[in-house]
Amino acid sequence: MARLEKVVSADGLLEEFNLAGVLLAPDVHVAQTLGRLCGETDQQVLLAAALTVRALRLGSVCLDLDGLRERVVEQMLDPALDLARDPETDVDALPWPDPPQWLERLCQSTLVAHGFDIGINERPLRLADDLLYLERYWAEECTVRKRLDERAAQPVPAVDPEQLEHVLGALFDGHGLDAGEADFQREAARHAALEWTSVVAGGPGTGKTTTVAKLLAVLQATSGTDLRIALAAPSGKASARLQQAVDQALAELPAGMRRPRIASASTLHKLLDARGPGRGFGRGPANPLPHQVVVVDEMSMVSLPMMARLLESLRPDTRLVLVGDPNQLTSVDAGAVLADLVRAAALPDACRRHRGSVTVLTHTWRFGRGIADLAEAIRTGQTETALGLLAAGGDVSLVNTHAGGLRLEDLPEVHQQVLHAGQGVHRAAVHGDVAAALESLDEHRLLCAHREGRWGVTRWGRMVEDALRREVEGYGSGGEWYLGRPLLVTQNLRDLELSNGDSGVVVNTTGGVRAAIGSAHQSRIFSPFLLDAVTSLHAMTVHKAQGSQFRHVTVVLPPAESSLLTRELLYTAVTRASHGVRLVGEAEAVRKAIDSPAVRASGLGRGW
Repeated sequence: MARLEKVVSADGLLEEFNLAGVLLAPDVHVAQTLGRLCGETDQQVLLAAALTVRALRLGSVCLDLDGLRERVVEQMLDPALDLARDPETDVDALPWPDPPQWLERLCQSTLVAHGFDIGINERPLRLADDLLYLERYWAEECTVRKRLDERAAQPVPAVDPEQLEHVLGALFDGHGLDAGEADFQREAARHAALEWTSVVAGGPGTGKTTTVAKLLAVLQATSGTDLRIALAAPSGKASARLQQAVDQALAELPAGMRRPRIASASTLHKLLDARGPGRGFGRGPANPLPHQVVVVDEMSMVSLPMMARLLESLRPDTRLVLVGDPNQLTSVDAGAVLADLVRAAALPDACRRHRGSVTVLTHTWRFGRGIADLAEAIRTGQTETALGLLAAGGDVSLVNTHAGGLRLEDLPEVHQQVLHAGQGVHRAAVHGDVAAALESLDEHRLLCAHREGRWGVTRWGRMVEDALRREVEGYGSGGEWYLGRPLLVTQNLRDLELSNGDSGVVVNTTGGVRAAIGSAHQSRIFSPFLLDAVTSLHAMTVHKAQGSQFRHVTVVLPPAESSLLTRELLYTAVTRASHGVRLVGEAEAVRKAIDSPAVRASGLGRGW
């Protein structure tokens, strides 16, 4: 977390909330600047502006004034916050404005437009009901709503209903389902054929990518021409996994079934031709994508602004299929588009608009039973069931201890897994076996909620590296680019076609020491001198792990007071593993996480 900086020029409410650690310097500076530009001096209005910037920083599209005080008080109890403030500060005792009076002052302010119009507005803030937006993010949300509404209002795609049912019957025979169990994969494919926008939602192991491959086969079979199809995901790792899974599923289609021709999966940034920070995208309304079908996987990681750019880049006759798990962590940027769409679709008909179908897959086809049961208990908020599964052991377990003061040596089973995986990576790297090195890299992963502090990636990653240097012969020798060093790309490297979150290993090759980036199934080799935005990957945040899968996962839980400890974080961490999960932390932290679903404020989730 960023350290608190006292804003010398702040006074009144801004100063009090800054000194309490609620507002950081950027929040205060933006509010002060807006006040100067618009001649606004009302302290309550300026506080609302600063808190709106804070909400964006924490991932919400807007500031939900309802229950704001209670939410902020809970967030500020987090012991992992690295803030230089008085620990005795009582955030609840701050001079919080009276909500009805606050709303009235906002309505009267020169800073704030209010209402639901989507025309050009020169005021920097927007009040819609009890949600306060920066106007830019209100415009982004309006773009998403407007584009989805326009797509839903178009005449439905022309499909021969008899041919459609014949193809669906050939691809979805109900094999593996229980008697009477609905085939939601088949329903997802039907909706994708009959609507311009469709959502395929479901947890890990529910067959989302198999469904994607089959629905693409359905679209191809019911089309008179070869379709131009694009596959994309937010990260390079996720797009590579999507490509691999779809290719495998297409290879298993029935003999004689016409297979769609699909270009290599790419990141969303590459699909939309991102020009670099602050330079926009090559694709947009004036230069739309040429594809007839666009599939986006790992939609939980897609922010509101990125969703707006994607929708602006589609032709009206392009089918859009959004795929993901709405229960996972959301984008590190503002917005939770997938969760909002799924939530809005569940509203009563009188409270929502039809913006495309949402199909939720529920049948689990893979995972050990323990991981699947634990994930389901977390997802549905069954705290006692989850704790019971962890206590029973097997492929899921809890080391019930205060993790903040532990060393790796205090956790013998974790220590052994770390050494085993590290030895495998190092041995393969020395022998130049790239596939084996990358496969061993995914054998075990240590995940943390925080980046810094006693429960953070920096401390635990350092402990893992120190243990490997001590106990694996030759590990760490050779300088910065030692053989077997695990790597994490930390920025989008457009020239190298690498994305933030891609991982790899330093390996021995006939050309010398090189970095292999990718997976055991598909990787590329780079000179280390080209990689100026990488770090060692001995541990990673749960956020960074999204879109990845590992055989075994160890999760370091922060204390129950941590504001990062949410149901979505725990669910995401647990579902990164295919064979075993070990949680390290106190049972109360597990309880707090499951009992704390994260809800990002937005109007999209309300069905507006």
